[in-house]
Amino acid sequence: MNYVAPKWLPGGNLQTIWPALYGKKHRAAPPIYRRERWNTPDHDFIDVDWMQGAQPAKVLLVLFHGLEGSSASHYAQAFAHVCAARGWGFVVPHFRGCSGELNLGPRAYHSGDYEEIGWILQRLRAQHAGSLLAVGISLGGNALMRWAGEMGESAAAVVQAVASVSSPLDLAASGAQIGRGFNRLAYTRMFLATMKPRALRKWYQHPGLFDRDTLLAARDLYEFDNVFTAPLHGFKDTADYWQRASAKPHLHRIRVPALALNARNDPFMPASSLPAQPTHWLTLWQPAQGGHVGFPAGALPGHVYAMPDAVCDWLAPHAQAAQSTHG
Repeated sequence: MNYVAPKWLPGGNLQTIWPALYGKKHRAAPPIYRRERWNTPDHDFIDVDWMQGAQPAKVLLVLFHGLEGSSASHYAQAFAHVCAARGWGFVVPHFRGCSGELNLGPRAYHSGDYEEIGWILQRLRAQHAGSLLAVGISLGGNALMRWAGEMGESAAAVVQAVASVSSPLDLAASGAQIGRGFNRLAYTRMFLATMKPRALRKWYQHPGLFDRDTLLAARDLYEFDNVFTAPLHGFKDTADYWQRASAKPHLHRIRVPALALNARNDPFMPASSLPAQPTHWLTLWQPAQGGHVGFPAGALPGHVYAMPDAVCDWLAPHAQAAQSTHG
């Protein structure tokens, strides 16, 4: 991706914040979604949003959202816009509790939730006869790449290609980065402002599930994950969670076409932590600019669909190859 940020929007922080708040997400009307509720194998549910308005498509792109994201996130709307223009289907499965309604079980979602990714993709594969492509944004991208590494050669029976965008593939490095300085004041505070209330609703739903006072006292993601995310999902503590959930150590096991896009000025992760070794299966795009899920383009106020367009350009030949192979 030969990306260069507009001169009027310098620096990783501005390239992260401005696009999310003010960047144009689509050229026309925002996407209209049709929601389905899927019951999960552990007697819970997730909500799945399908883009409406398109004929049954040969290509379906599934987008796994980021931390505290949803089908309404700026990047989801931008991908929907790009898919509609290409005649592709588009679907956003929500991680547990992210669709606007609290899930039922004594759990939420996490960065290494590859079993959930696998269950969702298998169900989509069963109901879609054409090419299936998957994109994960930030947290969703780490979980997707973690799934692809875990599946190895078996992934090719499910998807034609996968891509991660601005994903913290080294969770420990990213967790340390977001807990310092301006990041702690801005981004950590923003995330905890929604994560804490949702966790408290989970506590009232399942009293005693975790230490409520310790959660209220959490000042950063490390402390939040230590009391909530890690123990609720089978990890010993934050260090264990970040180590075992990170996709980076498993990237060499991927055996399906995969793209990892990370701006080197992403404020959420140090450039030194990004994967350095592409493989036959793994393509690395690491432009100097772009911020975190930003990649703004165009004149003021800018738009955010250049990145989804570039990612879909990379994915498209793999979908076409699959269609040719299957007649």
